[in-house]
Amino acid sequence: MTSDQHSGGDVRAVQAGDDGRVTIFDTTLRDGEQSPGCSMNQEEKLSVARVLDEMGVDVIEAGFPASSVGDFEAVREIARTCRTARVAGLARARPSDIDRAWEAVQHANRPRIHTFLSTSPLHMQYKLRMEPEQVYENAVEAVTHARKLCDNVEFSPEDGTRTDRDFLCRVVEAAVKAGATTINIPDTVGYTVPAEFFELIQDLRNRVPNMDRATISVHCHNDLGLAVANSLAAVRAGARQVECTINGIGERAGNAALEEIVMALQTRRDVLPFHTGVDSHYITRASRLVSGITGFTVQPNKAIVGKNAFAHESGIHQDGMLKNAQTYEIMTPESVGLTRSTLVMGKHSGKHAFKSKLQELGFELDDKELNDAFKRFKDLADHKKEVFDEDLIALVDDAVLRHNDRIRFVSLGIHCGSDQPQTAELTLEVDGERTSTSVTGNGPVDATFNAVQAIWPHDAALELYQVHAVTEGTDAQAEVTVRLNEGGMTVNGQGADYDTLVASARAYVNALNKLLVKREKAATPEQQAAAASSVA
Repeated sequence: MTSDQHSGGDVRAVQAGDDGRVTIFDTTLRDGEQSPGCSMNQEEKLSVARVLDEMGVDVIEAGFPASSVGDFEAVREIARTCRTARVAGLARARPSDIDRAWEAVQHANRPRIHTFLSTSPLHMQYKLRMEPEQVYENAVEAVTHARKLCDNVEFSPEDGTRTDRDFLCRVVEAAVKAGATTINIPDTVGYTVPAEFFELIQDLRNRVPNMDRATISVHCHNDLGLAVANSLAAVRAGARQVECTINGIGERAGNAALEEIVMALQTRRDVLPFHTGVDSHYITRASRLVSGITGFTVQPNKAIVGKNAFAHESGIHQDGMLKNAQTYEIMTPESVGLTRSTLVMGKHSGKHAFKSKLQELGFELDDKELNDAFKRFKDLADHKKEVFDEDLIALVDDAVLRHNDRIRFVSLGIHCGSDQPQTAELTLEVDGERTSTSVTGNGPVDATFNAVQAIWPHDAALELYQVHAVTEGTDAQAEVTVRLNEGGMTVNGQGADYDTLVASARAYVNALNKLLVKREKAATPEQQAAAASSVA
């Protein structure tokens, strides 16, 4: 391979009719949800799926239907809801999984079955305890079975980048012959580097005789921080599908970030002459939605969607920006859907203006959600001099994403100071019934969490308590993240309020609700084993 090929100087269409269109396969709802603390309920998954569908994502991997009843129902509902995107269900290479996946996605406008099987020596020996020949035969049988049900089948040789190259080519050729329309090469543990991955993809194209009958896909993890770089190297080598997630969430260090893939291809067409069907104006909206649902706050310096991605503090940089924005911005904030408005709402704003502003920010609320959010907005506006977009986004999360929770925050009163016991007077609504308690603690936060524990007893341990201001100023809203762990199950909860202690209570309650969802998903040992076996 020449250095020119690595640098991007000789990028050409890989086959007749190839126009450089890259399929975007979003796995936020499947691999992304496997992040510790990222469990989503059905309504939350549907909210994300609708935005992905609107923004032009080609394939939405909605979940792993065989892992639990809840996941099956969520995949089935997403399949019925999405209008344009293909909806894929993940399945291990076994008939029962494949049948379950088909049952969940069959009513989609464009269904896909995605089946996988480990092929690396390490995985075959220790995970599968199977000989290579058994794996080969199992892969063929799985694809053959899936193709009898669905005309769009994807096959993934798990841990593909650590698989013997000759064996990988042999399995891929057999999978295509059996009917696979997409072959996905996962860098399951984020081990490869761009030059090596480029060579692997080219090797498949050159050595697998029927490779032109299937689309080559890649699924890169970010353990070495190379997921996006590896994905783009694969596209240059001939891959035409990239599997990625919003905000790069996923197991361990996460996956290739959708927003970075899309904007890299859109911004650097001079050296990457490829394109996607994604409308980049939805990126900020999708990022904020996923962050709000999962409680995973996007780091300020995160590419494309971080708070500082379009911020300029250096005097030299500011001077250049004033003269020509292109001096320090290689893309515009507007191209990723970032609004630049400052003070837009206040205590005199009406419900119609409030609703219009939320629609501008990407929120579509039903009447109940709108009323709840508007009430919280009015309360916020009475206490905060200036209400910014970030404030609105933070406060509507509860109304939009938490309305199906079993445990709901109602009110909190705190008595604290240096010369008296810290006491929390808390009221929660549990399954529609209100319960109140008064509990002391070692500080107001401890008292608040003790009060929640008194109303809803549990054994979860607090692993993280984190507070940050949504905007600047002493009257800024607080956004609190709480992480709980119960028996190895980890969840993150998030809450926002102009009162830090109220935000803390909301975050703790949100985490408990997510823990309930996770308990349901891990209802039986069989379901736990199924979820643990999902492809990386």
